[in-house]
Parts: sequence; structure tokens; C-alpha cells
Amino acid sequence: MRKLWPLALLFAALSSTGVAHAADVGAPSAGFGIAAAVELVTVVAGLLVTALLVNLFAPARRKRLRRALVLVGLYVAVFVAARLLGYFAPGAWAEHASLVADVLRALAIVNLAGIAVFDLALPLLHVEVTDIVGDLTVGGAYVVMSFAVLRQAGMNPTSMLTTSAVLGAVLAVSLQATLGNILGGIALQLDGSIHLGEWIQLENGRQGRVSEIRWRHTVVETRDYDTLIVPNASLLAQTIHILGKRGGEPVPHRMWVYFNVDFRYSPAEVIRVVEEALRGAPIEGVAREPPPNCICFDFSRDRKESVAFYAVRYFLTDLARDDPTSSAVRTRIFAALKRAAIPLAVPATTVFVSHDDPEHAELKAQREHDRRVEAIRAVDLFESMTQQERDGLAERIRFTPFGPGEIITRQGATAHWFYVLTRGEVEVRVRGDNGEENAVTTMKAPNFFGEMGVMTGAPRSSTVVARGEVDCYRIDKRDFHEILRIRPEIAVGISAKLAERRVELATVRDGLDDEGRKSQIDLEHGRILAGIRSFFGIDQASR
Repeated sequence: MRKLWPLALLFAALSSTGVAHAADVGAPSAGFGIAAAVELVTVVAGLLVTALLVNLFAPARRKRLRRALVLVGLYVAVFVAARLLGYFAPGAWAEHASLVADVLRALAIVNLAGIAVFDLALPLLHVEVTDIVGDLTVGGAYVVMSFAVLRQAGMNPTSMLTTSAVLGAVLAVSLQATLGNILGGIALQLDGSIHLGEWIQLENGRQGRVSEIRWRHTVVETRDYDTLIVPNASLLAQTIHILGKRGGEPVPHRMWVYFNVDFRYSPAEVIRVVEEALRGAPIEGVAREPPPNCICFDFSRDRKESVAFYAVRYFLTDLARDDPTSSAVRTRIFAALKRAAIPLAVPATTVFVSHDDPEHAELKAQREHDRRVEAIRAVDLFESMTQQERDGLAERIRFTPFGPGEIITRQGATAHWFYVLTRGEVEVRVRGDNGEENAVTTMKAPNFFGEMGVMTGAPRSSTVVARGEVDCYRIDKRDFHEILRIRPEIAVGISAKLAERRVELATVRDGLDDEGRKSQIDLEHGRILAGIRSFFGIDQASR
């Protein structure tokens, strides 16, 4: 309520002005009587109080006082002139001057009342009214008060309306473009399509903040500290892109930052490094929700550059600081990639020269073969194999990488391969009776999974999902069958390892002692071995 005391003071001053005006209508206009003096002082006092309150509570609206000052100044000048004429040369000129003073006084009172309502009262009450609506209201009040003063003076305003209509038609034809802009300004504010403070993008690509919507044009301030004057008719005729607004509510505006990285680095790793850096600590101007994310945009931009093309998408909260915020995002990206030893790529044209060198090709093949043998040797499932058998299996396995979140095996599916995990970590999930999957364990390299379905033909018992970048070697069921056909006794050692692995889980779950554990391993060993023999059709095995 304390905010309303200046309004009460202002309305008191305006009320006294109105009372003085009402008392003075029809009174003799000659001389400087008490009523005339009170009338003059009250109007001037109303102007001073209005100016004081505007400077205190609405300094941005000071320009509104210019019109009030002009009207009050004209009123004071004509008022004094009318009184002097009435004193020294009473007659028609004195009466005409007095009538003009009455009209100017009415206009001044309406103007001060308009400032009080639209520039002080409504903003303090948090009621938003567009400038054009206020101007139309005050303009209508001008007409009504002027006609009231003229009718009070015994004049007929109807004849004036006829003359004004003819004059208005002439002006409408000659000022067609100007009237189009004026009507455009009225439409923009009345339908609420564009509001003050909103950021817009014109069809020519220029962006700026709407600072004013005037009768003829709209003022748009750009980030370059330039000001665009856009005619209202032109603004209505084009498609306007309102930035950071959807569904009538302000929202962050999505921005893009692009960068290049060499093909030698995994997209999953680049994305992980960049997103962890952008989300790890806040960046001024970047929204936390939705969070920034990185995408691999293309592998060759415009098919001309031999680099992977990436993009970071983030949401800008301060539309006035687009370039500085994007710069801060680039700085964070650069630091993150540098920490991870991933250099930014310089776009270039690459020419590959290949020499037909058998020794080089043989050396490359040998290195790949050694990696495969090492992967097999790291899995205790193949301990019973000879080196020759491992070499043979290494020729058959296939390198199979997976990205984060990819499903490697799916519960209930038919098993065609089992996997040797050489790098990364996977999550094992089991689907319950309610249909939901729950994580039961994780496995880190070196390890293996998916073996039971390949060995016994049973459907996959679980879903295995990559928890990051994962490197696997895939062993086909047919290749494994070929090895077992040549040396069936391998099945004994494999089934023993599978039994130990399965019983280890039961030991932890059921608390088995050593004797119970050994008994359970023997039982499980026999069951798995029988399943392998049956599935692969092995007739001979030794224990």
C-alpha cells in the first residue's frame, strides 16, 4: 500500500483541477478573479506533482511529460492573454481566447490524468497496457472533453464533424502508407504477437530486441548496439522469428557450436569427454535443463574434409550474450579435449599412398593375429587348448566393438556367438516376471559371456549391454563346433570351467562350504558336459 501514496497525492491534485474547471465553466472570463487564479495554480501544481512522481517512480517515462508541459504552457499563455484582453479590450476576441484557454485546460487535465493512469497507477498495480492503447484512450478523451467545452460555450460540434470527415478522407488518400504503418502498430500491440523486450529475427537474418512499438514503426536494438527502425506495415507483411519463446512462454534458445576431430578418435569417446566437461560445472548463460549435449554431426562435412564433424547443442538463457556464451562453450570444449589428449583437427585434403609390400602386409597380419591369441589366452575357459588350437581359433574369431548403451546379447534370443571381452565393461540384465529388466552384475575385461547358449543351444538367459566403449572378439558357434569335432576332449575342460563359474555365484548366494561347493561343481560339470555333447553331437569324451 505504501506504493499507492504518490497516486493518491496526484489524484487529489487532478481532482482539484477538475473542480476548478467545473466551477469556472460558464463564469465570466474577464479579469483575474479568485476562481481563475485557483484554476491556474491548480493546473500548474498538477503538472509539478505529476513531474515529481514520474521522476521518482517512472523515470523511463519522462518523455511523456513533454506533451503535458507543452499543453500546460499553452494553456497558461492563452489564459493570461484572455484575461488581459478581457481587462483592456473586452469583446469577441477576449471571448474566443477564453474559449481556447478552456479547451487547452481540458486537454491538459486529460493528459495529466493519462500519465497518472497509464504511466504510474497501472504499472504500480502490475497491469500491463500497451502504449498505443493508452494513446487511443487519451485521444478519445481529448475529443470528448473538447466537444463538452464547445457545447458548454454554446457551439454546435456536429457541423465540425462533417468538415472533419471530408478532411479525414483527403488525408487518408494522401497518407495511405503512413496510415498503414499506424494501423500495423495498433494491430501488433492489440493482438499481442510481439511484446517489448522480446528477441526477434527478421527475414533478412538480423536479430534484435524489441525496445519500442510506436505508431509508425517498431524499434529493434541489435547486439551490435545498432538500432533498426522497422515500419509496422513491413513487420506485419513478413514472417517474424521470435527467439526463445514457445507456447507463449519464454524458453531457452538452442545454439550450436561446431568442431572437428580426426578420424583416429572414437566418436563415443569424444562425445563422452565433451559432455562430461560441459555438464560437470555450470557455464554462465548455458541452461542446466535441458543439458548441453554433443553429437557426431557427420564424418565428412560436404564430403570434402577428412575429419569427423561434431556439434555441441546448448540452450542459451541470455539472448543478448550469444557470442560470448558460445566462446565460453568452445573454451570448455578445447580444455576437455586437451586433457583427454584428443587434438582438434585441421581440415585438410589427405592423399593415401599405398606400397605393394608383402613384408609390411605380413607384419600387420601377424600383429593382428597376436592380439587375437592374447585375447583367447586371457580367458581361462580355453586353458585346456593347445597353442596350435588357440592359433586356429584366433583365425576364426572376429573383432566386434560396441558403443555405449548398445545391446550385445538379448534375453530369450537364439545364441549364435559368444564373446570374449577385451576392453571395457558390460552390464548384465535379467527380465523379471513383470517384464522389467534389472541389472544383476557387471563384468570387466578380460572376461567372456554368452557361452551357455552357444555350448548347449539354450536361449540367451540375460541381456548384456555395453556400459561404455567395449571391444569384443566374437566366436561363431560353427567355428567352435569345428574345434570340438577335431578334439572332443576339450569339452571336458570347458564344461569344468563353466561349472566352476556357475557354482561360484551359488556359493556366494547360498553360503556353501567347501564340500558342498565341490559336490555342486561335480553335479553342474556333468550336466553341462552332457548338454555340450548332445548339442554338438559328440559321441566320445574323456573325463
